[in-house]
Amino acid sequence: MLLRHIARPLLASSFIYDGVQAARNPSEHVAAAKTGSALATQALGAEPLSEKQVTTLVRAHGIATATAGTLLALGKAPRASALALALLTLPLAAVNQPFTAPKDERPQRTERFLHTLASVGAALIAGADLEGRPGLSWRVQQARAARADAKAARAEA
Repeated sequence: MLLRHIARPLLASSFIYDGVQAARNPSEHVAAAKTGSALATQALGAEPLSEKQVTTLVRAHGIATATAGTLLALGKAPRASALALALLTLPLAAVNQPFTAPKDERPQRTERFLHTLASVGAALIAGADLEGRPGLSWRVQQARAARADAKAARAEA
């Protein structure tokens, strides 16, 4: 459908841009990532990550996001790439959450948080798109019906 060929690249453009920016300029994202990684390592009882490790992590995350976005835009494995984008975006939601932020940062963080949640939702919708083909539940239902019909036919014979 034409709509998919237009909507997927439009959705992917934001992910590609953000991913490329994070890969090229990780320093802009390191402060937020350091906060998020500190929370994660503290919860896991591990040692905090160094500045270099966080920078590498931000860069790798950006490359993965840009790659999945490009695949979605090109229509290559669109469901898998959309679901990968949703999973890659969830840590950003955790980092951008406004609930523990100082009062002066809350409006900005709330905006980023809502943008991130919207991106996750859009990626999940794109990942659930079956392109008009029957889903797994329909196929299982049809297989069960066919077995029941075959069993009834054998019983009558």
